[in-house]
Amino acid sequence: MQYSAKVAGICAFVIAALMILGQARTALAQGASGFSPAVAAPVATDPAKDAALKTYLQKRFKIPSPDLIKLGPAFKTPIEGLYARQLTVGNAAGQTVATTLFFDNSETKAIVGQYIDAGTEPWGRVNMGAVNLEDRPTQGPADAPVTIVEFADFECPFCAHAFSVIETLVNTTYKGKVKVIFKAYPLNVHPWAMKAAEAAECARLQNPAAFWDFARYFYTNQGSINAGNLQSNVDKLAKEQKLDAPSLKACMGSAQTAARIKQDQTDGDTIRVSSTPTFFVNGIPVVGLPDGKVLDFVIDSELKGKSTSAAAN
Repeated sequence: MQYSAKVAGICAFVIAALMILGQARTALAQGASGFSPAVAAPVATDPAKDAALKTYLQKRFKIPSPDLIKLGPAFKTPIEGLYARQLTVGNAAGQTVATTLFFDNSETKAIVGQYIDAGTEPWGRVNMGAVNLEDRPTQGPADAPVTIVEFADFECPFCAHAFSVIETLVNTTYKGKVKVIFKAYPLNVHPWAMKAAEAAECARLQNPAAFWDFARYFYTNQGSINAGNLQSNVDKLAKEQKLDAPSLKACMGSAQTAARIKQDQTDGDTIRVSSTPTFFVNGIPVVGLPDGKVLDFVIDSELKGKSTSAAAN
């Protein structure tokens, strides 16, 4: 009964907000909050609740700094218990985007293009328990407080850019504090991505460090590699890395290797990976081409949380 009442309350809130969205489109041009001051006077809000809401939005949408989030004056809407204000979010380049934020009196329920419950865990953290992370390519210390699981495709140009960002994070910026686990997620639209994933995995089986050399080579030479010359590139790289080339080639054609790559893809599907690169920072999803500041924000938040937890114990 309590659950039904809660669901009914949420549904009523969402329906009310959707009813007013049509009015908001016209009113947005008349007043900063999305409603004309002539129709509704501004109402006072609690600074502490505003700060808590900004903190939630910062984590929910992976915004590097709370200073990039601006909340306009709040207005009552014609719907009882529903308020609105302009939400503006910027970036380091000075670009901004604005939308109307609808919220309840407690500022714990809101709609920003989607319904959000600010009373829940804001990160959208994913339970990684269903994902196989054993015996996979890894960088960084095993006991690092932050683990980044990356799903990537060697033919993906965004993954190539991400590779240098991640290497800097692991080897320089957060050296000793971050561990990266690579999961292969070759996309069907990329003709040589699957074979490249198999080659890198087979190189790892001969020498774990060779995996990262293969990854770096594939990303650096994406423009010149194709399905027809992939094997010759692999043979060349195997020779440079002093690997057993015939064994590597046989491994690439084995059912066991294909099954390992398929397992990574299935794991990705299980936690709703749909594009590359996708990262999970201690389970917190960061999708797409990574902005260093966004990753810094998420990693710093996790490290701070670990430090606070250790101090409390």
